This record gives sequence, C-alpha cells and structure tokens, in this order.
Amino acid sequence: MKNTRSLASEKKTHFRWAVMAVIFIGYVVCMADRSNIGTVLPFLKKEFSISNFELGAISSFFFLGYAISQIPAGLIISKKGTRTIVSVAILGFSIVTFLMGHVVSAIMLLVLRLLLGLAEGPAPVGMTTTINSWFPRREKATATGLYIASTQFAPIIAPIAAAVLATNFGWRSVFLWFALPGVLMAGVWFLVVRSTPEESSHVSKAELEEIRNDESGSEKSAGQKSLGLLDKIIRYQPVATLDTNAKVLRSWGIWGDMLAYFFMNNVLYGMLTWIPSYLTVARHYSIIKMGFVAAAPSVGGLIGAVIGGWVSDKIFLGRRKPTMLLTALATAIMMIVLIRAPQNTAAVTASLMLAGFFLKIGWPCFTAYPMGITSRDTYSFAISLVNSGGNLGGFFAPIIIGALLDAFHNNYNIAFLYFVAVLILGFVLILSLKEPRQSAEG
Repeated sequence: MKNTRSLASEKKTHFRWAVMAVIFIGYVVCMADRSNIGTVLPFLKKEFSISNFELGAISSFFFLGYAISQIPAGLIISKKGTRTIVSVAILGFSIVTFLMGHVVSAIMLLVLRLLLGLAEGPAPVGMTTTINSWFPRREKATATGLYIASTQFAPIIAPIAAAVLATNFGWRSVFLWFALPGVLMAGVWFLVVRSTPEESSHVSKAELEEIRNDESGSEKSAGQKSLGLLDKIIRYQPVATLDTNAKVLRSWGIWGDMLAYFFMNNVLYGMLTWIPSYLTVARHYSIIKMGFVAAAPSVGGLIGAVIGGWVSDKIFLGRRKPTMLLTALATAIMMIVLIRAPQNTAAVTASLMLAGFFLKIGWPCFTAYPMGITSRDTYSFAISLVNSGGNLGGFFAPIIIGALLDAFHNNYNIAFLYFVAVLILGFVLILSLKEPRQSAEG
C-alpha cells in the first residue's frame, strides 16, 4: 500500500485513539437513529391504529436492509477502503432519518426503516475494519469494546431525549432533530479518518511500528501462556489464517460466530424495541419515567462492553470465547430474574441494568473473534458475513416478540422466556468454536 505521508518525526504519536473517538461518536449517532423507534412506538400505535405485530415489523425492517447491505459493503471496503464509504453511509442514514419525520402512513415508515438499514449497513463494517487496521493485536478487543460501548451510550440518551421531544413537540420531532448530528459526523469522519494509519499524516513512524508489531512473533507468543482447564473448555488451538474470501466462506468459525451473534441480536434488539412498551404496559410507567428506566440496560451495557474488551485482552490474554460464553449464560439467568422482579422501580431498574451488563460483556468479542482468524485483507468480508447474518436477529426478534405479545395478551414473561431459549442456543454454538492460538509464523 502506498505511503502518502512523511514519517520524518520520530516522536511517538497516539493518533489511533483520536480515530477511536471519531468511531465512538459516529456509532453513537448510528445507534441513536436506529433505536429511537422504540420510544415512539406507543405514539405510532395510537396515530396509525396498528397491532403489536405491525409495530414490530416497522422496527424490524431496518435490520432487513441492514443485513442486505453488509456483504456488498464488505467487498467494496476491502478494495476501496473506509474513508469515503463510511462518510457517505452516515450522511445517507441521516437524510433518511429526517424523512421519517414526514411520513403520513405506517407503510411509509416501514419503507423508510428499510432504507435506513440499507444506508447504515456500510458504517459498522467500515468502523470495525478501521479498528482492525489501526490497532495492534493486544488492543483490538479493548478498542472493539469502546466501539461496542458506543452502541450502549446512544440508548442511554436516546430514550430520554426522544421521550422529551415526543412529549413536548410530537413524535415527528424525534426524527427531525436526531438527523442533524449525522450530517456533522459525516464531514468529521471524512476529514479525520483514513482507511489505514499509513495514509494519515498524523501518525508517526513509532506509532505505525507499534500498530504493525502484531505481525511479528513477539506479541503472538505472549498470548500463548496456558490458562489450564479453561483452554481445554474453549478449545484453544492453532487455527489456519483465512487469507482468502473463499476460505472465509468455508470457515465454521465465521459461520458459528455469525449464528451465535444472530441469537444475541435477538435479545439485544428485542429488548431495545420492546422494553419501553414493557415498562408502560406491564409496569404502568409514565412516558417520561419509562424514558429513564428504559436506559438502564444500556447503562449496564456500556460498562459491560468496556470491561469485556479489556478483560478479553488483559485477563484472558486475547482469548475471545470466555466472555462470549459468559454473555450467553449470565444474560439467560437475568431474563429469569426479570420475570420474577417485583413491582418496584429500583428492582426493575437494577435487573435491567444487570441484564444489559452481562449481555454486553462478551459483545466486543463477537466482532473481535474474526480478527484472530482472518488477515487484514479478508476481515472486512468476514465481519460483513457476521454482521449480515447476525443482525437478521434484529429483524426477526421484534416481529416474533410482537406476535407473541398479540397471541398471549401482552404477557411479557413469554418474551423473556423466548430470550432464555435463544441465549441457550447461542451458548451451545459458542462452545463449538475453536479459540485461535497464534503461531509464531502467523
């Protein structure tokens, strides 16, 4: 790859963390625009007189478009880089968000949710590809944890902001105001972020050498320290690098990760969509009170994502499966706790916060896991497969939960039991994956 900058300065920079800040803020905007729908569902149901199933479909169609756009985005990014594609994606979904504030029917909103997913799809592929290119191996899960934390920061502030806007200015104002930050961030991304650190004039030679140090045997050998019985449980062993897209397509590691991620997304987006309604219908909270309590899973998730990435890198020495397994098992337990939670705001809030914490503690590793078995050239295609199939869980879950609520007369305990079932399936799939051990040869 052509080096387009001067490396005259020997002073070590840390510009990759400035890039990480742009990724964090950029994905906060992405998540706010996709998750604000949960807060306005009660308003949509009243205005358009639609069923829970139809409400779920409006939420779900985002993920259909999102899944469709992932693989083409991965292939294009692997050849063209991330700078322009991510900028256009952020600008595109911001325009669609603005248009959602002008719909006159539920069908129009459903179509725009589909377009929102199509427009946003390239953004996460580009952002995770940027992380993979900009960070050394020992920091990949930590950086990915910060990226995942951004997905939880947005739902902390989005329900509150959306509730205030919808209550005071009508539900349409939510989409109009939420569109503005994306226009700004599209420009920031294009000006600040380059596809690789080699292309940035802000990266010193010393920082570039640190980033690329993971290609030598020195860091790989550091992660080979035995963790005893845990290594046997997680199937820690050498795994051949997937250095072509054909090998990626034949890899159970990629397909298994994708399927497990599918079940995790069932829970994540099932909760994001229906927890606001759960709080207003089953717990009888006001809209404003709901806005604050609905942020609890994301508060826990923000903490869990940051801790989880760090734990994977530092405590488990680069192993990804331990926190992934913890996510599936502990979140299933918390779903049962939610069913038994008393009619007490503090208890409900604490239960939701812990559910979010455990759901997200392993989340960075579903994205970081393919980094350990692919090359820099094939990662963008691999993560597009994982994101595409995995986020179909976000398409199916809101519809399935809506159908269950219609069938069982708004019994949200049935929804939580559904979450338990898919989490157990995810746990089994994660167990089947090999934990890659890097050889000195790479």
